[in-house]
Amino acid sequence: MVEEPAADEKAARLALLNQAFADGIPHNHALGLRIVDFAEGSMTMLLPYAAHLVGNPETGVMHGGAITATLDACAGGAVYMRLGDPTGIATLDLRIDYLRPATPGRDVVCRAECYRTTKNVGFVRALAYHERPDDPIAAAAGAFMIFPKSGRSLREGEAAP
Repeated sequence: MVEEPAADEKAARLALLNQAFADGIPHNHALGLRIVDFAEGSMTMLLPYAAHLVGNPETGVMHGGAITATLDACAGGAVYMRLGDPTGIATLDLRIDYLRPATPGRDVVCRAECYRTTKNVGFVRALAYHERPDDPIAAAAGAFMIFPKSGRSLREGEAAP
């Protein structure tokens, strides 16, 4: 069983994770994504409501692409948290079921859990919601490539992409 870090240690790590996710992935910064919680194999992010993220100006509903990007980033973050060591990952497959529109003017929360990893792939489930995960906006299931730490690809002798 993994012990949770002390509150001040967790806050410091959260700040470092947010900085890395904003600096390393400019699209996360453009969306205003913030990591609000993490644990071994899980991550929770906040997508703040913003006028430039609205998909339909007549309804004020947030664009599905912004929610998709949040689910993808959060799911990848969950794999990262499961691995424990910094390593490259990339989305292999991401299926999203949109269950209802986001409520205009409201932030979207996304929580993802990496429930299994193999040598080369991490498997994740995620939900996007406003206040309660039992009332989701969207549900996702994904698979993420885990790049070998040696910098080598899966086939001996080839350079990793």
